[in-house]
Amino acid sequence: MVLSISAGVVILFVAMLVISAFRVLREYERGVVFMLGRFWKVKGPGLILVIPAVQQMVRVDLRTVVMDVPPQDVISRDNVSVKVNAVVYFRVVDPQLAIIQVANFLEATSQLSQTTLRSVLGKHELDEMLAGREQLNLDIQKVLDAQTDGWGIKVSNVEIKHVDLNESMVRAIARQAEAERERRAKVIHAEGELQASVKLLEAAQMLAKEPTAMQLRYMQTLTQIAGDKSSTIVFPLPIDLLSAVRATFAGGAAVGSPVGSGVGSGVGSPLPPAGGPGSA
Repeated sequence: MVLSISAGVVILFVAMLVISAFRVLREYERGVVFMLGRFWKVKGPGLILVIPAVQQMVRVDLRTVVMDVPPQDVISRDNVSVKVNAVVYFRVVDPQLAIIQVANFLEATSQLSQTTLRSVLGKHELDEMLAGREQLNLDIQKVLDAQTDGWGIKVSNVEIKHVDLNESMVRAIARQAEAERERRAKVIHAEGELQASVKLLEAAQMLAKEPTAMQLRYMQTLTQIAGDKSSTIVFPLPIDLLSAVRATFAGGAAVGSPVGSGVGSGVGSPLPPAGGPGSA
């Protein structure tokens, strides 16, 4: 009776050992198996056998991990203090290295991401952080990928989420943007004046070829002014019209002066002296 109970206990114990030796790994999991403390092989996915008390297995998830990098105080190359946070996407590509080469690859990657973010952004100016984020993301991703390659980790992407500026720097950037808009407005106005002057020069050259065109232009301007509901009309007198009037008067004076001199001399010469007939 005692022997049967002992045999039953032994059989139950062996059955429990056999059952515990079987492990099931999902498609995205791998098992790093150690034999008496030494690395043996990487198993999975599916049903695997791990000998109890002789072999130990560590599960490794191969899915992409999304890690949020907390805000970091960064001093840019132009001595501007900003707070920058980012997000890092990485996954384990070699479970053996991820378990053997580093104690906790998640914590190690997080700390390395923070230091790399500060060091890379510190080499660039503030304008590059605000406008050239794509290039900065690529630079950080390359540095992280090169450093984590020995841990069996692949950094696929790094994205800078937010660049936090203090109030004084925000106001300075706003003033800079306003000055830039004013500069563009002045340049556009100057270009418009230049184009208008060129067109006015061409119009003046066309009008100078035919003086009558200028008179028609004056009449058209007067018509446009008269169309407005205004009781007062200010119309400039053309200088060409005054020149024509002066030329007319000058021509009349030049014609009248020789006629008067010729008549006076011709009439007065044949008259006899006063008292001539009486004396005769």
